[in-house]
Amino acid sequence: METNFDAATLTVRLGAIAGNYRTLKNLASGAALAGVVKADGYGLGAAQVAPALAGVGCDTFFVARLAEGVALRPLVPKARIFVLDGASQDAAAALIAHNLTPVLNDLSQIAAWSAAAKSARLDCAIHVDTGMNRLGLPQPELAMLAAEWKSRLAGLNLVLLMSHLACSDEPGNAMNGEQLSRFRAALAMLPPTPASLAASGGILLGKEYLFDLARPGVSLYGANPQPGGKNPVSPVAVLKARVLQTRRIDKGESVGYGATFRAKRPSLIATLALGYADGILRALSGKGLAFAAGKSVPMVGRVSMDLIGLDVTDAGPVKAGDEVELLGDHILLDDVALAAGTNAYEILTSLGRRITRHYTDHAA
Repeated sequence: METNFDAATLTVRLGAIAGNYRTLKNLASGAALAGVVKADGYGLGAAQVAPALAGVGCDTFFVARLAEGVALRPLVPKARIFVLDGASQDAAAALIAHNLTPVLNDLSQIAAWSAAAKSARLDCAIHVDTGMNRLGLPQPELAMLAAEWKSRLAGLNLVLLMSHLACSDEPGNAMNGEQLSRFRAALAMLPPTPASLAASGGILLGKEYLFDLARPGVSLYGANPQPGGKNPVSPVAVLKARVLQTRRIDKGESVGYGATFRAKRPSLIATLALGYADGILRALSGKGLAFAAGKSVPMVGRVSMDLIGLDVTDAGPVKAGDEVELLGDHILLDDVALAAGTNAYEILTSLGRRITRHYTDHAA
């Protein structure tokens, strides 16, 4: 039997994503702007997000995995799609078949991609490590490439040289300047190539960080690129859950596993149909907020697999079947991340598949 009762819904404002792209484009001071849609569009649905971005002029996308690029290709058939994982030897055929551009991260990937360039030149990007110490050519490999670039890049068309800032969300961090200096040095070692250093936070660091292409990710989805400052982008994700039940408890009564919450007064508790199986982090236990009947109300007790308790004593009338906001215009994404001791990326990408997704072209 079908039912229209959704325990929890996530409304994704595609109009807000488009508006955020325009805002970030203006802030990028003339640099081209890509859209990062890895991890299924940061958990919000790459199949919907990418066409919305393409509709406002985005013609370059970044994904992490080969499979993400393959899935994205039919959605944006004319766009350039960069794959951040690069090009292993066994991935070459699929990259070529789906017209994907690998971001090459070490000399072995460069060699594998060069070997795949048999009948035609193949586009590629090269990632240079400037201090993150994850992916990207370390300094010794960069020096080797610079000394032998004609032979090592045989058959390849280098379309982008990129690196990644470790602390761009902290504008006062000295590492930003250190990485900028290292990136400039790397650019000087290789043939003239379009360059990219800034992602979301880097766009706000200043014109010297922008180069030719900026790669915003989480800021497209409403997160503040530099938490603590004014957020230039608008909320995208609105998460609401149904109240399953309300009950009155006496002073001294507990709520949830472990009896970690005890009421200091007679209280009205609302139980929501949402839990850590849906991506509501257990770290929000006793720290998170929701918006119910016109007022912010605290989560009480532990977040469990399927349920959350709220103290709605001071809110307006709350009854079973009412919707409560856990993320959106009143409960801001960055505030949720702060309460959970994490970042906006984890909050968005944790949202589970039991939550029904709705998409709207509206921005608010």
